[in-house]
Amino acid sequence: MNVKVVVYYIGVSLMMVAALMFVSGLIACFTPGDASRIPLLFSAFVTAVAGIFPLLFVRRGTERLRFREGNSVVVLSWVTVCLFGFLPYLLYGQEFSALDALFETVSGFTTTGASILDDVEGLPRGLQFWRISTAWVGGVGIVTLFSMFVTRIGDRSALSGAEISDVARSSFSGERNALFANRLLIVYVGLTLLTMFALKLTGLGWFDAAAHAMSACSTCGFSTRNASIAAFNNPAAEVVLTFSMLAAALNFGLIFLSFVRGGKKIWHSETVRVFLGLVALFIVVIAIDLYRSEGYDSAARALRDASFQVASLSTTTGFATSDTVQWPALSMVLLWLCSWVCGCSGSTSGGIKMDRFLLAVKGIRSRIRSAVNPGQFWIVRVSGKVRSAEQVSEATNYIFCYVLIAAFFAVINVAGGLDFVTGLTASVACLGNVGPGFGDVGSMSNYAHIPAMLKVTGIVEMILGRLEIFPVLYLIGERFLKN
Repeated sequence: MNVKVVVYYIGVSLMMVAALMFVSGLIACFTPGDASRIPLLFSAFVTAVAGIFPLLFVRRGTERLRFREGNSVVVLSWVTVCLFGFLPYLLYGQEFSALDALFETVSGFTTTGASILDDVEGLPRGLQFWRISTAWVGGVGIVTLFSMFVTRIGDRSALSGAEISDVARSSFSGERNALFANRLLIVYVGLTLLTMFALKLTGLGWFDAAAHAMSACSTCGFSTRNASIAAFNNPAAEVVLTFSMLAAALNFGLIFLSFVRGGKKIWHSETVRVFLGLVALFIVVIAIDLYRSEGYDSAARALRDASFQVASLSTTTGFATSDTVQWPALSMVLLWLCSWVCGCSGSTSGGIKMDRFLLAVKGIRSRIRSAVNPGQFWIVRVSGKVRSAEQVSEATNYIFCYVLIAAFFAVINVAGGLDFVTGLTASVACLGNVGPGFGDVGSMSNYAHIPAMLKVTGIVEMILGRLEIFPVLYLIGERFLKN
């Protein structure tokens, strides 16, 4: 492997992070009494020095990036920016120990939204913007974002191709990875701006509107308020955020073709139809269950809360308008199921992804049909396109690994002192980049109280989930399993 080129591109990612720190520091400088200006500006300087060193002294060579280098750049860039990204929190102090600062940073970059903060509103504005900006950059992908500035098309394709899974590009077979990444970024920026202006029209201030737009479109769920979206008690803002979260959970390439190119491809996608159909079904069932419970005497209020919370968890955003731990058992189980499959590939949402779920279900159905009718050959189609046996196998393998890892860390959580519900749902929430679970890590709670060892395992899960497992396994396998 060409180590020099890997180090070079890690330096590029650090420079991008340093620029974001500097912008956050400028916001702190223009905010009277903001105590985060020094931590942010000093962190930006340290990160920039670390990033510019390989750019000046390491020659990347002329050969084209291969998969091995591209995969290493992706995994190591994510780990490195998290290690530098926690500096502003650490230097600021207050609630942040070293481990808590790292947990909050990884949660932001991976768009998990699992926080250790008891008083979010106590953070200075500059540090709040840094917290939200980590989520926004993590939503589109750190390497995908800086690959936009790489001049060589071959390198751009290798970098974005290693970070964007094959299933995310399945609707655009034959197109370059770099082209898909360009479309993703255009939709991402456009959706964020549209959400920000819409939230402003609902009565939110500019800072709150921008912060929640960035958080919603990255499907992170970081808020500027301790009570999340419930603090605003603004039905119009909830409607805007609901549509924004659902849009951010759809394939951005399909959105580009539908609204930028003027086609109707998004409505023709079976994956989109199934995802939105299941969301609608869960909303109706949970609204009925809530209305039948003692806590809701209004059907409109039950529908309002059900719509927002289903959209929030099924997109892995994690915003909250009510304490779902207090909901009836059926509603909690359905919400937990929402946090497993989640949105579509090619979006900013986490979880297994509806594309893989459909492939696996149709693959199982094909096997059953072949067993019942041995003389017939059944093929798997999704959105009218034939899927190969290899694609079906990749989907089922991923789901198997996903469930196995979630179960493994759930056992660790329970062994580490968490109760069964908290341990199980916290594992699924971290691996799926969802954020809130149930029990002691519910929608109105946080991860501040969990043991230090479980925060470390949570960090590992969040990175595994954001990188969709296999890039990390490839890197580990290349290093330790050569023979």
